[in-house]
Amino acid sequence: MPLNDVALRSARPRDKTHKLFNGGGLYLEVSPAGGKWWRWKYRFGGKEKRLLLGVYTMR
Repeated sequence: MPLNDVALRSARPRDKTHKLFNGGGLYLEVSPAGGKWWRWKYRFGGKEKRLLLGVYTMR
């Protein structure tokens, strides 16, 4: 299920880093300090890789 703006804004920090998946390997990573980063998980050469796409900011 695709994420919407309400779900992203209401994502709160937990004791450990957690992920909110959007589909196709795209997810929002929420750190215990409250930072939110867009990441993309994919495979290349049989190995799992992660790419940082940017920071989620609420404006």
